[in-house]
Amino acid sequence: MTDNSDKAGHSLWGGRFSAKPAAIMQAINASIDFDRRLAREDIAGSQAHAAMLAKTGIIAPDDAQAIAAGLTAIEIEIEAGTFPFRQELEDIHMNVEARLTELIGPAAGRLHTARSRNDQVALDFRLWVRAACERARGQLIELQRVLVDKAVAHSASLMPGFTHLQSAQPVTFGHHLMAYVEMFGRDAGRFEDARARMNESPLGAAALAGTSFPIDREMTAHALGFERPTANSLDSVSARDFALEALAAAAICAAHLSRLAEEIVLWMTPQFGFITLSDAFTTGSSIMPQKRNPDAAELVRAKAGRVIGSLVALSVVMKGLPLAYGKDMQEDKVPTFEAFDALELSLAAMTGMVVDMEPRVEAMAAAAGLGHATATDLADWLVRHLGLPFRAAHHVTGAAVKRAEALACDLADLPIAELQALEPRVTPDVYTVLTPDASAASRTSHGGTSPAQVRAQIARWKEILR
Repeated sequence: MTDNSDKAGHSLWGGRFSAKPAAIMQAINASIDFDRRLAREDIAGSQAHAAMLAKTGIIAPDDAQAIAAGLTAIEIEIEAGTFPFRQELEDIHMNVEARLTELIGPAAGRLHTARSRNDQVALDFRLWVRAACERARGQLIELQRVLVDKAVAHSASLMPGFTHLQSAQPVTFGHHLMAYVEMFGRDAGRFEDARARMNESPLGAAALAGTSFPIDREMTAHALGFERPTANSLDSVSARDFALEALAAAAICAAHLSRLAEEIVLWMTPQFGFITLSDAFTTGSSIMPQKRNPDAAELVRAKAGRVIGSLVALSVVMKGLPLAYGKDMQEDKVPTFEAFDALELSLAAMTGMVVDMEPRVEAMAAAAGLGHATATDLADWLVRHLGLPFRAAHHVTGAAVKRAEALACDLADLPIAELQALEPRVTPDVYTVLTPDASAASRTSHGGTSPAQVRAQIARWKEILR
């Protein structure tokens, strides 16, 4: 191939131009440093397009065969790390096309018939985001499985439940873990929904108005695993809401991961002492030899900011763009790549930490009753057994807590005479509900924390995840 890039304009789009772009223009315009990640998608799209062009008679079968063989050779080079990426060729599309010309000659020029870089990049990016959603969903399912496995062993292990990070009511550790199974299940559903909505092929929209060639968009759509071709050529090349939706799902998922990571950080402190993590997911201190730092959890917590920031970044890029394509949209890829890189690493790290962490069951159980956590159980007993209105029972219970604090004892250790001074009809039977075990076991409503309910939740999710 003769390299005309040093002549007027650019060898692939230079006919209109009489001078080379300025160096700074080349620097700001080039995207090959990051969009080379779309190489596999770009080649797949080109293979489907070439096959369609041949079947519809737009290009000769011999040319299509040469194009297909050349693209396969390029894919092998890219996989082997020997492909000659060139900055002056701007992007992955031009790099592949230029290399194809070197390999097969003029026939390569027929590949771009009835296609624009606008629908080409929209296709490549949509294929990449679709696969990223599939990977994230798969990782979430694996994370749910290990959470369920951990919950099985701890469906009855007591721990404090918190509101405002204050002891509220006793729950079980299994119940706590199953809460995250629910959250991550919704995250997986969001990725599945996003994938279904984006599963339309923009290939064939060309620059913005479609093409006069008799192409078969259904053929290329199905060849690439899409449900159908997109319905409007302007929308096809200008839409990036598929990436925004995927990033929104990623941001919500990252926030959920961050919440669990924060709890792991808290649970590992000596003040909580609820779990331990091995050397595999912790680090030491350069100066304090006693330290075991939950760095993996802290980094998962931090990476949520990067994922959420990527959603904001792309939203800002897209918010003021008129139809159809603007070069601004070149900035869609870096935040999306970075977000899914961070999310996939976070999901892998969290899955590893859940498998690795060992609950300190006795420490959690000891903390479950702190802060008069069975106060609600006392109020419920007063309503159930004495017929008090709940607000009256709440008042009596508040006074009982105040008295227990004055005597520096738990509610379960408050003498019966003290309780009867507040409500004369109280009987010693009240003590049967004032232990953390009894409290947790009594929460038998659907979705509650009783071990029986937790086991029911576990059985349901095992069936879903099977």
